[in-house]
Amino acid sequence: MDRARNARPLGRREFLAFSSWTAGLGLATTAFPRALWAQVQAAGAPRVTPAMIEQAEHLAGLAFTDAQRKQMEDGVNRTLASIDALRAEKLPNQLAPCLNFDPLPPGRVRPPPAPRVAPKLPPPPAPEPFTDPEELAFRPLWQLSELVRTREITSVELTEMYLARLERFAPKLLFVVTLLRDRALAQAKRADEEIAAGKWRGPLHGIPWGAKDLLHTKGIATTYGAEPFRGQLPAEDAAVVEKLDAAGAVLVAKLTLGALAMGDVWFGGMTRNPWNPAEGSSGSSAGSASATAAGCVGFAIGSETLGSIVSLSSRCGTTGMRPTFGRVSRWGAMALSWSMDKLGALCRDALDCALVLDAIAGRDERDRSTVDVPFRFDATRPIGELKVGVLSGVAARGAGEAADRQTLETLKSLGVDPKPFKFPDAPVEAINLMLGVEAASAFDDLTRDGGVDALKEQGPGAWPNQFRTSRLVPAVEYLRAARLRTRLLEQTAEAFGDLDVVVAPAFAGNTLGLTNLTGHPALCLPNGFRKNGTPTSITFVGKLYGDAEVLRLGHAFQAATDFHRRVPEAFLK
Repeated sequence: MDRARNARPLGRREFLAFSSWTAGLGLATTAFPRALWAQVQAAGAPRVTPAMIEQAEHLAGLAFTDAQRKQMEDGVNRTLASIDALRAEKLPNQLAPCLNFDPLPPGRVRPPPAPRVAPKLPPPPAPEPFTDPEELAFRPLWQLSELVRTREITSVELTEMYLARLERFAPKLLFVVTLLRDRALAQAKRADEEIAAGKWRGPLHGIPWGAKDLLHTKGIATTYGAEPFRGQLPAEDAAVVEKLDAAGAVLVAKLTLGALAMGDVWFGGMTRNPWNPAEGSSGSSAGSASATAAGCVGFAIGSETLGSIVSLSSRCGTTGMRPTFGRVSRWGAMALSWSMDKLGALCRDALDCALVLDAIAGRDERDRSTVDVPFRFDATRPIGELKVGVLSGVAARGAGEAADRQTLETLKSLGVDPKPFKFPDAPVEAINLMLGVEAASAFDDLTRDGGVDALKEQGPGAWPNQFRTSRLVPAVEYLRAARLRTRLLEQTAEAFGDLDVVVAPAFAGNTLGLTNLTGHPALCLPNGFRKNGTPTSITFVGKLYGDAEVLRLGHAFQAATDFHRRVPEAFLK
């Protein structure tokens, strides 16, 4: 047989494989691959012409000559062949790229691994008496824990109370995606049996909690708040769910999030703020904050990429802890941005946050971003030894001005000597294009198959449009943003110096965007109330891996104030 006469042009996939092989032999710049590409072109007209390249230059902010565009033509079409091959491979949302973000600036060393030490809390006050389990709805988990441990109340009784409140208030606040009655009561019954037998697992044993519905739960719908994922049934639990199960906590509900972790609108409506049900609870950990603030769970787990713990706590008056990037495993959680996603707790107070963080932190080989760094929280140490900075102009931001000024006075009365601080000037908004690109990649298949069209939000700022827009960001600029981010890490470390904590309004200047890019921990807690009765907030930002110091300062502030103990009266009963 005459093989030359029966040869056919190579398909794009074949061309990519063969071209990669020749590149490995150092032949990529020879005429051989170009001859192969000529065969591909012989099968049809090129997909991209010099005229198209000229139009694309406007998006990239570049200008080429006619000769340069003609020279680029084959290369651009070869790139499209590679893109075809990449798209042919189906990728699960959680499959991370082989690039791993480390918040430590070059040359810095993180604290070495050390044996785990349980959080040290102040001596508990005598528990307040109660006659009805519902009187415990707003008690902090560290108080609930002592009642369960001493069998003043059973986990089953506590769980039934929270389940009833979830059912009663869900129609008004829209914070529940899936109520887990059977699973919760089985866990609670087991907790009571273990505690009665003298096997107490620790402070979370028997405490009901809620999970933002981007945490996978084995055999239970995990919807991401988005219509296309309503029927998703994971085969395994997320790492955080595993850890809280091991701690004996009782999962009572999967709580709402804005679709694909943006805002507070999900396929069931808009989750509401218990302090003002006419407004949303903010996003995207919408249900986690709303349910906690309404006294419907002992605590909840949320996530933050660009404000979804801090913003929620600011709106709903919860105490929210965003840990240092890498402290808590994201394995089994919906990925939005592999270099920015963080999981943390929304609680009644800083002590609760410390107990939850202690339970969920640690190295996980399934999440390469995680680190083995000790978390040693000691609420009995003097606050005066902490080195604290205060963001310049902290008491000059409108509605929160008086509350922020009083916060500083309270800290000073506790022995804190705050020093002026300023975050570095940086193109934070520009660097944040990394988030859009990573999110577009995480949901690339959903964009290309039209699944994003099923999301409730379809406006210019919603995910569908952002996913499409982010596809036009050149890879070169994504990496340029990453390089600027490295410089930002260095500048922020230099600005922090030897400070432990910086006091800063969450939305002052570039605080929220910058500290999410750098991976610093932050605690957001209520520090006052507006005339309309809704809470104001303040944020304590810590040095990298300084989560314990942030929580110590938060606890000291809350021990001297009562803002965190006030509750939305409409949800007392």
